[in-house]
Amino acid sequence: MNDIIQLLPDNIANQIAAGEVIQRPSSVVKELLENAIDAGATEIKLILKDAGKSLIQVIDNGKGMSVTDARLSFERHATSKIKEANDLFHIKTMGFRGEALASIGSIAQVEMITRRSVDEVGNRLVMEGSKMTKQEPVQAAIGTSISVKNLFYNIPARRKFLKSDPVELKHVMDDFQRVALAYPEIFFSMYHNQHENFHLGKNNLRQRIISIVGKHVNEKLIPVQEQTDLVNISGFIVKPEGCKRTKGDQYLFVNRRFIKSNNLYHAIKTGYESLLQAEQYPGYFLFLDIDPSAIDINVHPTKTEIKFEDERLIYNYLKVCIKHGLGQYSLAPMLDFNSDSNFNHAEKYILQNQMGSDEYHHPSLASHSAISSGSHRSTLKKETLKSWEDMYEALHQSDPKNDSSVTFMEDENQKGIEAEMSLFSNEKLSVKTPFQIHQSYVVTQIKSGLLIIDQQAAHERILYEHYKNLLSNGEFVSQKELFPRVVELDGSKASVLKEILPFVNALGFEISDFGNNSFIVHGTPSGLEERIPLESLLGKIIEQYLINYEFDFGIEDNLSRSMAWSSCIKKGKVLEIQEMIQIIDQLFACEIPYKSPSGKNCFITLELDEIQRRFNF
Repeated sequence: MNDIIQLLPDNIANQIAAGEVIQRPSSVVKELLENAIDAGATEIKLILKDAGKSLIQVIDNGKGMSVTDARLSFERHATSKIKEANDLFHIKTMGFRGEALASIGSIAQVEMITRRSVDEVGNRLVMEGSKMTKQEPVQAAIGTSISVKNLFYNIPARRKFLKSDPVELKHVMDDFQRVALAYPEIFFSMYHNQHENFHLGKNNLRQRIISIVGKHVNEKLIPVQEQTDLVNISGFIVKPEGCKRTKGDQYLFVNRRFIKSNNLYHAIKTGYESLLQAEQYPGYFLFLDIDPSAIDINVHPTKTEIKFEDERLIYNYLKVCIKHGLGQYSLAPMLDFNSDSNFNHAEKYILQNQMGSDEYHHPSLASHSAISSGSHRSTLKKETLKSWEDMYEALHQSDPKNDSSVTFMEDENQKGIEAEMSLFSNEKLSVKTPFQIHQSYVVTQIKSGLLIIDQQAAHERILYEHYKNLLSNGEFVSQKELFPRVVELDGSKASVLKEILPFVNALGFEISDFGNNSFIVHGTPSGLEERIPLESLLGKIIEQYLINYEFDFGIEDNLSRSMAWSSCIKKGKVLEIQEMIQIIDQLFACEIPYKSPSGKNCFITLELDEIQRRFNF
């Protein structure tokens, strides 16, 4: 019987290794930037074309390589960082595995030009599919320039899985920003399709954060510093009021290497205690300096995972550091002894119904003295009881012909769905006076029991269908700004906005590119609430757009979803009675009222039979 096991050719072995190290253009960018840092560069330039699919070029002014070193750098497991196994536990460089250039050279067309300060001329190498096709002396500046062209040109199956340019560019910018944040003393610049996205001069950490994230973050940064025998922690955390409801501005570095750790993230969030709402994410730019022998970074080829010798102790130190930082700025959790604003709101509505809107708004009703407060509460109590009695009486006298039954749809493909939903399109829902609970849900009576609406999911559905119709019909209405406003975004968001700007303007915005990641806003969609700062709204739209893009929605559908999610009423907002009624009316005028675009239920019903059954237990 013939032998069946054989050694793989080098080019195939390199392609297999490349699958672990190089997953997309951003992987190439990360590896090349780290190599430039290890070479002692003080100036690094990144040049991209088509989000890195056509070209990735990194130019540095580091120490360069000799002719022999340049050739060996493309061999697998060829590295200057380690010489024996014990060196793995004393690593202070960014790279060490010796796989990056070999992997890149096996799946792209690579050109390297490098020169040392002791050499009169440089050296040029051309690699294609793990094979060196040219090596020659050339004139060159001190340092190294590596150009990676046509990524995955020889692996079509991998290339077709790459996402659109905006998505791939976002990944590239994420890795670029992480490296740039870790080394504020190095000058970084980045160009995409001949447009400069970043120009980051040598500076301190705070200024580098502001240059990348934006000027708005400056006043929200809190410096933290903690020194222990095991680890030194430094950097900045974001004040609770500056924390977002989407992931972002979360940077954790160990020995200047960006890492991901669910445990350490939990430590940071625990340090904020009750200062953050459940749906908020803490913002931080934290650096852990630890003895390399106390960690193991050789866990995964991407080197974003680290094992700690004593992770529990690191967890506690990090949590305490966050608490100390917040405590120094008098940001401690406080108990709220005020009454629920929903009950205040209900009280206001009862008074308004009983005395008339003109009387309710009379100034004399807003200035009761402390002496008369007791009699006021007593009177209010009687009036409240009277109102409840009237409400129950009205319920008993209601005409069944004016009520419509609402059935909760758990499955969009459920039989008879069209017939049941026609109840809402053919006959207006008969709405009793609704009320709000926990500033999140709108409750109203229906014939069969109670209708409970998720105000955020419902409003998201309403806005989604509204914006989708605008993009389909082109019948948008824009509200002109009295004075044009200039909005500045960070480089990654600015690049995405430029790509989708025609579609954004089709929603009713009037925005034009002003250069240097700035935009002039001449108008906004008519009816857009002013409660959301424009810069924040655009940032949220872009973030959600990129999240949705992973699901391969069409650009119009994607942008409609992003705009709806970014501008909808969120949980925690107190609604007026008329606003609740409007949400109910508009929701059941929607084409699909029972689900939000993100798949959440917009409403449920609580049947009278179910209520009675619960009381009988």
